[in-house]
Amino acid sequence: MGGRREGREYALQALYAVEMNPAGSREALRLFWEQHKGSVTARLFADELLSGILANKSSLDETIAVKSANWSITRMSRIDLSILRMAVFELLYRDDIPKNVTINEAIEIAKKFGSEESPAFVNGILDEISRTLPDKQ
Repeated sequence: MGGRREGREYALQALYAVEMNPAGSREALRLFWEQHKGSVTARLFADELLSGILANKSSLDETIAVKSANWSITRMSRIDLSILRMAVFELLYRDDIPKNVTINEAIEIAKKFGSEESPAFVNGILDEISRTLPDKQ
């Protein structure tokens, strides 16, 4: 597994930990990293993603909500929502990652961590969001 995939998986797991303990997000992240010792590359990438996602959570959720008309954010599984937040952050704020790479990675992570329906759900919403964005260089 590449460093970025590993980083995305760590970021997803850390986001889930924060989601389950929102009052103590710093403590949840500290405990997570205490238990997960990955490569330096993976951890640095995960930290970049986590910082960006947590700093932009409201705008990410708004973008997701607009494109998921039949699903309110509160009805989404925490895993699917965390995957979507991570991918939407990459789509909106990471010019160094092509849109198709972000979507493919999100689908693969949804296959590994989500339910049977997660890959199609994640793909559908991300496809709708990516259509409104310009291609990256």
